[in-house]
Amino acid sequence: MPRSVNAVASRARRKRILKAAKGFYGKRKNVYTVAKNVMEKGLTYSYVGRKNKKREYRTLWIARINAAVREEGMSYSEFIHKLAAKNIDLNRKVLADLAMNEPETFRNLVASVK
Repeated sequence: MPRSVNAVASRARRKRILKAAKGFYGKRKNVYTVAKNVMEKGLTYSYVGRKNKKREYRTLWIARINAAVREEGMSYSEFIHKLAAKNIDLNRKVLADLAMNEPETFRNLVASVK
């Protein structure tokens, strides 16, 4: 019985990797084994990057809220504590957006919490 190799699937697999590696520099774009390793590493970085992005945005929101609240003579932790005590459920993303784009509304919110 002749040896059976699924050339169609093998070629498709290689083409998929090389197509994804298009635009890379040097052998990374046209040598399958190199492209495969680089793609794998790149996908790992993108997975980790999606997690880091969330952390970085939360840090940015906190910095913006802190800056806006300090102008009103209060610290960030005090402000968040008083919001929780008054049962005001606004997340940091919304609070940071208010502080940046609606400063008057944010001032009223800080005044209502004081």
